[in-house]
Amino acid sequence: MSNAPLIQQESSKVHKEVLEANKAYSTNFGEKGKLPLPPGRRFAILTCMDARLDPAKYAGLSEGDAHVIRNAGGRASDDAIRSLVISHKLLGTAEWFVIHHTDCGMEYFTDEVIRGLLATSLATASVDEKGWKNVTEEGGSTEAQHISFLTISNQAASILDDVRRIKNHPLVPSYIPVYGYIYDVKTGLLIEIYEATQAGRAR
Repeated sequence: MSNAPLIQQESSKVHKEVLEANKAYSTNFGEKGKLPLPPGRRFAILTCMDARLDPAKYAGLSEGDAHVIRNAGGRASDDAIRSLVISHKLLGTAEWFVIHHTDCGMEYFTDEVIRGLLATSLATASVDEKGWKNVTEEGGSTEAQHISFLTISNQAASILDDVRRIKNHPLVPSYIPVYGYIYDVKTGLLIEIYEATQAGRAR
C-alpha cells in the first residue's frame, strides 16, 4: 500500500451544484423508487449528446418511460446498436427513434480534422473563421487514427444511413420499426425524414 499522502481535491462549483441538486431531487423521490427495470412505454430513442436537446421534454418522457441512448451526433455506432439490441432483447422495447438535429457540431469537422488536432494536443481546441486549431501543441496522440468519429455532412442522409444500418444489422429483428427525425434547435419541432422512416418500417 502506498505511503504517499492523499491529496484532497477541492470540489468545483459545478461539482457542488450537481450534488446539491441531487440531494434536493432525492428528498422528493417518492414512488419512483418502485419503477420496474423495463421501460413502461416500450420504446427507445437514439439521439445526440448536444446540451440543447432534452429528450424528456421534446418526447414527453417521465422517469421509467423509455430508453434514451446518446452519443455525439446520435449516430448508429457499434455501441449504440449494442444498447438497442439489449433494449429489445432483454427489456422489451418494440419501437426505436433515431433523432439527429439541426446545427449539430458533428457537421463542423471531419475525421481528418479531429485526428490532426488530437495528434498534437489533447487540450480543448478553438475555432474561428479559418477553422479549428489547437491552442497548445503539447502532448497529443495518434490513437485517433483508429477511430471513426462518424461526422456528418448531410443530416437527412446521415439519418437514413443510421436507420438502414440499424435495420440491416443481423441482431435487429425485422419487426421493429425505426423512425428517422431531425430535431430543430430553433423551434423544438421533430421533423420526419420520410425516406428514413420508410427504410425503417417493420417487415
